Amino acid sequence: MEREVLAFIREPGDEAAFDDLALRLFRWQRERNPVLASFWAGARPRHWREVPPLPVGAFKQAAVACGDPARAVAVFETSGTTRGPEVRGRHHFFTLDLYDAALLPVFERYLLPDGARLPMFILTPPPEAAPHSSLSYYFGVIRRELGGPGSRFFWDGGAGDLLYEALARALREAEAAGTPVVLLGTAFAFVHFCDRARQEGWRFRLPPGSRAMETGGFKGRSRELRQPELYALMAEVLGIPPARIVNQYGMTELSSQFYEPNLRDPRYAGFPRPKQGAAWCRVVIRDPETLAEVPDGEVGLIEVVDLANVGSCAFLLTQDLGRKVPGGFEVLGRVPGAAPRGCSIAADIVLGGSGRHPGEGA
Repeated sequence: MEREVLAFIREPGDEAAFDDLALRLFRWQRERNPVLASFWAGARPRHWREVPPLPVGAFKQAAVACGDPARAVAVFETSGTTRGPEVRGRHHFFTLDLYDAALLPVFERYLLPDGARLPMFILTPPPEAAPHSSLSYYFGVIRRELGGPGSRFFWDGGAGDLLYEALARALREAEAAGTPVVLLGTAFAFVHFCDRARQEGWRFRLPPGSRAMETGGFKGRSRELRQPELYALMAEVLGIPPARIVNQYGMTELSSQFYEPNLRDPRYAGFPRPKQGAAWCRVVIRDPETLAEVPDGEVGLIEVVDLANVGSCAFLLTQDLGRKVPGGFEVLGRVPGAAPRGCSIAADIVLGGSGRHPGEGA
């Protein structure tokens, strides 16, 4: 099954081919995954849209694994920022080949549509410092496979903090040399760096061709920012226009990610922007009570079908609200009452988001 999905990732087929592969993956996972054998016991889908999606909370309750979890080559964990590590969701991987194959072409499509190979400055811990972080692994692969000379992580593993001064020096050097760069990090890593830059009086005007990608959401423990506010802050401090900043939507329980298309298509430079993904993924918006698919434009729970999730579950019901719009789908935030989570909140806590930011009064 891994080989079949990998072949589809490399050469995607039409909708009929997707449906056929998705249904065969459904049956394959049901036979090998005890959680899904129980959850899907009575399911007889005739189309991929009829497969009951598994709530992502299941990853906190059991090993959603198509095999012996002890044989996993990697285990990525959710941030566990709300109730401690005992309720972290765990995603077991028996191979990372599919993960790598899924992330690279989509990142290139939405962040490097011009084919550039630029220095990548990454505002998260590196994989060796966070071996259970899917985001750190993701950035490690991107740096290794797509980063230009000078790409690096700006993180002090000992102190557990951003290397603020080192990043500022690297930005000044890029500015002086006229070298465009790619900045990558969580939303609140950028918030904390920009706050520090304001405190120190740092201002940068990065060269044309520079771009940034942020992920993790705009709500932290310390404060909440709307997307236009964050991008205005980044533009003020870094000199990267909002039209050159991309939001990525992903989660530990998935193997694929979704991106805003504004670097590829200037029609999407304003707000709000849709999310788009890969040919091996589908997004369905479902009524929270009935789980029926809702019409385009109506708000519901986001279901993601990710065929790259071979070793766990390819049909997942998130705790995020969204709606289908022209060009893709929008993410509108968490379901009311759902526990906040995510790498951006984790970064906010680590970087001092207890309610006071650098430069603010006590």
